[in-house]
Parts: sequence; C-alpha cells; structure tokens
Amino acid sequence: MELNLKNPIVFLDLETTGVDPVVDRIVEISMVKVHPDGRKEVKTRRINPEMPIPPQATAVHGISDEDVKDCPKFKEIAKSLAAWIEGADMAGYNSNKFDIPVLAEEFLRAGVDVNLKKRKFVDVQNIFYRMEQRTLVAAYKFYCGKELVDAHSAEADTMATYEVLKAQLDRYHEELQNDVDFLSEFSQRDNSVDFAGRIVYNENGVECFGFGKHKGRPVCDVFREEPSYYSWMMNGDFPAYTKKVITELRLRDSVLKK
Repeated sequence: MELNLKNPIVFLDLETTGVDPVVDRIVEISMVKVHPDGRKEVKTRRINPEMPIPPQATAVHGISDEDVKDCPKFKEIAKSLAAWIEGADMAGYNSNKFDIPVLAEEFLRAGVDVNLKKRKFVDVQNIFYRMEQRTLVAAYKFYCGKELVDAHSAEADTMATYEVLKAQLDRYHEELQNDVDFLSEFSQRDNSVDFAGRIVYNENGVECFGFGKHKGRPVCDVFREEPSYYSWMMNGDFPAYTKKVITELRLRDSVLKK
C-alpha cells in the first residue's frame, strides 16, 4: 500500500559515534523524501563528526575515522539539510528515541534553528513492537519477505524502513489508517515535550518534569519557587534541546506573569 500523504515525509537513518544524543555525533545520514505524488528523493552523506569514532561503533556500521576525514562537518551542511526537510513530516525505525533527538542536537550545535516539534513523527519500530515485537532485520523479513542485506548501512536501513511501513499498512489495513497524523500518534510511546523525556505533558497538557526530585511537578511552578533549578539544568549535562525547551517555558511564563 502506498502512503497517503498530505505533506512530504522524510524517512531517515543515522550512523553515529555512539548512542548518547548529548555527546555523540553523526557519521552518516541517509534520508528518503517521499512526496504526496509518490515521487522519492534519496540523500546519503557521510559526515566528519569532529571526534574519534570508537572501534565498537565502527564494528557496527563499518565507518572509520579514515572514511570520514575529508567529509563535511555537520555545521557545513546544516542549513541546506534544514531547507531540504522543511515542511516534511519525519519517519524512521526507533527514530523517536534516537535519530530525531540526535538530529535535533546536531542542528542546535550548528546554530540552525529547526522546529522539529512542528512535524509529525512516525516511528515504524513502535508500530512493529505494538504489533509483532521484532528487530528491523526480522521486520523486513516478516513484512516484506526479504533478507536485509547491508544491515546497519544507513541507506539500506532507511529504504527497508520505508518498505516495512508500506507493508504494515497492507497487513494491518483494518487497524491502521493510511494517514500520517494517525500513524504519528499511533507510533508515539510517550508524551515527551523534549526528545529526551526530561519534560513531559501531564494528563492536562501541562509541561512537567519527568525525572528527579520534582518529577510530576509543573516546570514553571518549580522555576518560580526554585529559580536555581533552572540554572542547574542549564549548566548540567542535559541535551541542548531540553535546555531550549525549558528556556522557552521560562520565557513564556515570565510573559504571562506581566
């Protein structure tokens, strides 16, 4: 089943120096932009992460320091990349927990303000886990009847994810709607305001802390009572996107109080 799209949707997969969105960097990014008319554009770039690639990461994706030494840095392609994904929804495999948070951090480090929260996110892994409980390699075999060659190659994983989502729509045509708004909501596994889950919406849609001693309390209430908590977070080892979110909340609250 082909996707029923109102907007373009970008499937992405990242290969990185590690699994921590705060400190690790992208070494390869592959994206497939699918347009409402079914037209597809594929972009794959290797990126110099400006830090050594650990051997354990190279063992997974096969990309070494030598492979990326002459490649562009993320900050050198950030503006063109932001323009290419402008107006598009986003999709991937485990993308809500990893690829999107990493990409958001890279944009912030590059000084390019991309409001990813305006997009719809479809996480194919979450759909798969809710339906079958498997890995991408197994998902590709289960849904598409094919062996995934070159697993952990960004482009192979990205194309496989795109094919799996289409096959999921065929298989679960009674349960799933061919609509990105529906798929985005269906594939969400949490209610995060930021991508790291440090700030979450409560049942009333109020932004609250999702961790620590103030877990469950509204962010703005805590910052009013304990202004030093904001400073502690801004100086702490939190993702840049989380810091951006709490700063926006603090500014919004100061405007409302006037």
